[in-house]
Amino acid sequence: MAPGFTLIELLFTLALAAILGGIAVPMTTSALDDVQTAAAARYLSGRVLNGRMEALKRASTVALRFEVAGADYAFAAFLDGNDNGVRTSDIRSGVDTPLGAVERLSDNFRGVRFGLRPDLPDADGLRGRGTDGVRIGSARLLSTTADGTATSGTLYVAGRRAQYAVRVLGATGRTRVLKFDPGTGAWVSR
Repeated sequence: MAPGFTLIELLFTLALAAILGGIAVPMTTSALDDVQTAAAARYLSGRVLNGRMEALKRASTVALRFEVAGADYAFAAFLDGNDNGVRTSDIRSGVDTPLGAVERLSDNFRGVRFGLRPDLPDADGLRGRGTDGVRIGSARLLSTTADGTATSGTLYVAGRRAQYAVRVLGATGRTRVLKFDPGTGAWVSR
């Protein structure tokens, strides 16, 4: 008799491979989403810290300006040009100048945007405060100053499933990256 597989053995092997593939693909997709969303949150944290370093280096105020762009936000860094802080009116008039190009998180991190999923509490544990991902005041300017301070606030970064937050501590200008853990229902430091 010739060595080989019977039709039943072949069908069983194919069925087993399909089942394992059906399990592995969603797990891989979820893991990739988490990695990409975490990278976007760390990138955003780095942009805030870069603004802080620029402010210290230039002995001036540097701000990240967040502007609504469709269903998301675009952002860019600006340098104070007249020693009164970065202001929207000074940006419009050209007094406060850009330090780089306008960007969106989705430019570098596909499927990632600013936002807080409506079913989650915010980083303070409160619910029902909306889904807006940029919570730094109504001017949407996150300023860092030459003395190392910054605008306090939280930037929420949402992937397809993953949810992160970048907290900016005003007194020190430092940032913390938090992840929402659905298992515990709490925000944890990353």
